[in-house]
Amino acid sequence: MKISGAHPIPAAPERAYAALQDPAILAKSMPGCERLEQTGEDEYRMVLKMAIASIAGQFDGRIWITDKNPPEGFTLNVEGKGKPGFVKGSGALRVLGNGTGAEVRYDGDVQVGGTIAAVGQRLIDTTARLMIKRFFDKLAEQLAAGG
Repeated sequence: MKISGAHPIPAAPERAYAALQDPAILAKSMPGCERLEQTGEDEYRMVLKMAIASIAGQFDGRIWITDKNPPEGFTLNVEGKGKPGFVKGSGALRVLGNGTGAEVRYDGDVQVGGTIAAVGQRLIDTTARLMIKRFFDKLAEQLAAGG
């Protein structure tokens, strides 16, 4: 599944870029995040609870950052698996100034498998877009509050 979009962030591009790599800010911004801990340079372990339709469960996985180009962008890679199945994806994030702050543009590809894939592509796509919107809304709230 391809995903792409853009979200405004109420912070300078440099601050938005830094926030997108801050484990404390990310943990508070990711819907369903139970734990996010740094395991190495640009690598994190995560525990995430997620539900789609009647399928819910916990995913254990990792996130790692590649292709860093501060403060303009990087590639975010994610792998997770749990009882409901697996999620694997990669996306390029670009941070651009927009006159009043920053805009984060993303373009990526996500694969899901197992029981969770049985709910149907349309529902998975809708849920993914909702989770991304919630993530960026929470990130914006934290940055506006000085986080």
